[in-house]
Amino acid sequence: MSMEGNVALVTGGSRGIGRAICLELARRGAAVAVNYAGNSQAAQETANLCRELGVEAEIFQADVARSAACEALVQAVKDRFGRLDILVNNAGISKDGLLMTAKAEEVEQVLDTNLKGAYFCTKAASRIMLRQRYGRIVSLSSVVGLRGNPGQTAYAASKAGILGLTKAAAKELASRNITVNAVAPGLIETDMTAALPEKAWEAMRSTIPAGRPGAPEEVAQAVAFLVESAYITGQVLCVDGGMAV
Repeated sequence: MSMEGNVALVTGGSRGIGRAICLELARRGAAVAVNYAGNSQAAQETANLCRELGVEAEIFQADVARSAACEALVQAVKDRFGRLDILVNNAGISKDGLLMTAKAEEVEQVLDTNLKGAYFCTKAASRIMLRQRYGRIVSLSSVVGLRGNPGQTAYAASKAGILGLTKAAAKELASRNITVNAVAPGLIETDMTAALPEKAWEAMRSTIPAGRPGAPEEVAQAVAFLVESAYITGQVLCVDGGMAV
């Protein structure tokens, strides 16, 4: 199925998994709105790579941790492209630390960006999609949201919250030809995971039956599959080499 004529908004699309998703959707014909919080240069690089694949691409600055910014972002994309068919909630941060020593402001930052950002972007996008009677929403959860991980209580809570949001929104929106799904990556080679201490990296790798970390492109292919699937909704697709089995 071609995505030609569709417009996709990818939050946190400047690098890593977000960039891979932008490129995969562009490769399948979608125009791409690349959202970024701070790194405009990286976002522009992503947009340029999308254009090289023959589609329109623009960058949009917004910090999805603020609900008003989510509303403005979605409206800006609609104003620029005239429609919005695909939303990928990918923006995410991690502030690791033990439960007993977690700082309140860091917990709030993680929940605001990872969970509330996805919530308010979904809310804003669904208004447009309901009028179109068509939409595809995919949110990035994590194997940590399914299994938990010591030292990542806030991150795990935010990613588990994505699962509940996905299932409830799927039930609300299904009658208007809007699907809502989640992808739960395991250990993926990105800038974020590169910052993990070697000991933590090795401990996580030992729990992967496939014996290797995943690539951002493998996550992007799963997102594209869900975007192209009209009769799959409310589901969580693990891309983790068997980690969550």
